[in-house]
Amino acid sequence: MRQRISPSHLRKPAAFVAAVAAVAAVPVFAGSPAYADPGEPSLVISSLPSASPKPGEVYDKSVVITNNGTAAADGVTFRVRLSRGLDFPEEVKGCTYSTVADQVRQALCELDTVIEPGASAETPVRFKALPKALMEEVEYGTSATGAVPGEGFSDSYRRLTLTADSSADLVAVGDDTEALAGGQQSVFVQLRNDGPGWIRNRTSDDQPALMVRIPKGTTASVVPHDCAPFGIDGPDAPGGTPRRAVYVCTPDDHTIEVGQSLEYAFTLDVAKGTKTTDGQVKVTSVYDIHPDFDKNPANDTAKIHVAIPTDNEEDPGPSASATPPGSSTGGGNDPAGQSTGGSGGSGTTGGTGSTSAGSTTGGSTTGSTGGSLASTGSDGTPLVAGTAAATAVLGTGLVLAVRRRRAGAES
Repeated sequence: MRQRISPSHLRKPAAFVAAVAAVAAVPVFAGSPAYADPGEPSLVISSLPSASPKPGEVYDKSVVITNNGTAAADGVTFRVRLSRGLDFPEEVKGCTYSTVADQVRQALCELDTVIEPGASAETPVRFKALPKALMEEVEYGTSATGAVPGEGFSDSYRRLTLTADSSADLVAVGDDTEALAGGQQSVFVQLRNDGPGWIRNRTSDDQPALMVRIPKGTTASVVPHDCAPFGIDGPDAPGGTPRRAVYVCTPDDHTIEVGQSLEYAFTLDVAKGTKTTDGQVKVTSVYDIHPDFDKNPANDTAKIHVAIPTDNEEDPGPSASATPPGSSTGGGNDPAGQSTGGSGGSGTTGGTGSTSAGSTTGGSTTGSTGGSLASTGSDGTPLVAGTAAATAVLGTGLVLAVRRRRAGAES
């Protein structure tokens, strides 16, 4: 039997919401209904109190649904959506559970009751923090008439943002490679999340990022689209802009899952005469602020090491001039590769030979790897709303093939 809640007749309905066992009526609030169309209900709900639950803890609070309209709300559909670091502690009769886009857990619950004009009902909202909980969001409520809520937020459908009592360890991973002065070389750097919390920051400007300082003597000629040049205190040009000294790289959705590594590939032009050189990668934010949730600074920086072999310098000196590679002589070889025929005589070559200049072709991939996740914006975007570009880099036709060492300084 459907229960009716009115200012003078207060009862508890039978079942309810999102891991919710009951809905209790409360006395009518003072004041007359306002801002309602004649003959229609106008439901509003109270705000959930904020919290910082530890992983494993259950949040159990209540909201009040009030009818400020001029007609009764005959039945209420109440929806709860939880971001991926949260879940429902148990399933409750009268609620339908599902997982929707962006790994969001959802409960759609029916309140079999009638809320008269001026009356209020109370319902608990319960969820638990998962081991990877960190930056979380909860959507909860109904529509003004008590029907299924739409997207977006209002007085009848609200959002709670919270930060779990946990952390996430971001790690900067560099690269160690060899290059030739006057040539090109690709370097691969990474931003990795060692957890325990997953990361998605849409409520401030401190989105996680990797700051990349290009090694001296080199120029970034190919840059990932999600790496923007860094100016005095933030990005100052579009992502992918080449030939800048410092970049900040961040995923488009500002999300890094536990155990995920985001890789960024840069193609460097090495100036002639450059000797072995170093750059740096650093864990930071888009605006170069260290994330508060990262409690382990020991692995926040790493090197980009570009070794330039000394025997490939542009001007090796007059002693290095000799016969072409592959030439042979009739006797013992001197340092220039020629031989003498005997004491006091002029040397003759015993044969001629030739070698072809070898060329190397290197590849580069721009962009980052990572999950593509739906938006949960701070600008009113609900939890549910709704690259890597490969760049081939040709070799420079150099005689000496460059051996590349991939030794990302994983901490």
